[in-house]
Amino acid sequence: MPTDPADGAVFVHHIDEPALGPVVVGEEQIRDRIATLGDEITRDYQGRAPLLICVLKGAFVFMADLARAIRLPLEVDFMAVSSYGASTKSSGVVRIVKDLDIDLTGRHVILVEDIVDSGLTLTYLRRNLAARQPASLDVCALFVRQGNQKTQEELRYVGFEIPPAFVLGYGLDVGERFRNLPYVCEFQGPA
Repeated sequence: MPTDPADGAVFVHHIDEPALGPVVVGEEQIRDRIATLGDEITRDYQGRAPLLICVLKGAFVFMADLARAIRLPLEVDFMAVSSYGASTKSSGVVRIVKDLDIDLTGRHVILVEDIVDSGLTLTYLRRNLAARQPASLDVCALFVRQGNQKTQEELRYVGFEIPPAFVLGYGLDVGERFRNLPYVCEFQGPA
């Protein structure tokens, strides 16, 4: 049985599925780290109202929890991009599926990402958003997959560095499934 790395206890998946492998980051670890990230952002953005931009669909769970952990006035907007399709590997081709509704000019923007893998999507998004002339642009990524980066993007806020395995849960999916897991585990199904 998988264990929850947060406390070493035996952890039973709440969905009976053979494709779910070992837990990589437990529910309590995620909750604690998001509280810390919220504290850091609250401190760093005193006197400013950040605009959180959620990269859909994977970051929606993270951004909801992060927004509640930030003790400042803030706004949110959503952007959807695609680089994976139904695959477990990024195609490297990024396309905007849903653009922002809010003008970024002069705004203090925090791009909220679920996971940084190759970095190609993030590089594309940062260039795209920077061209819209925000006052500042930072990135908050919950997960960074080790060893896959093709670009070196500066990330101001990072939740966890995780192994290069394909993971799911807490907003991350495979074929639109498993986003509702409250933890992150390895995917052991077919690619």
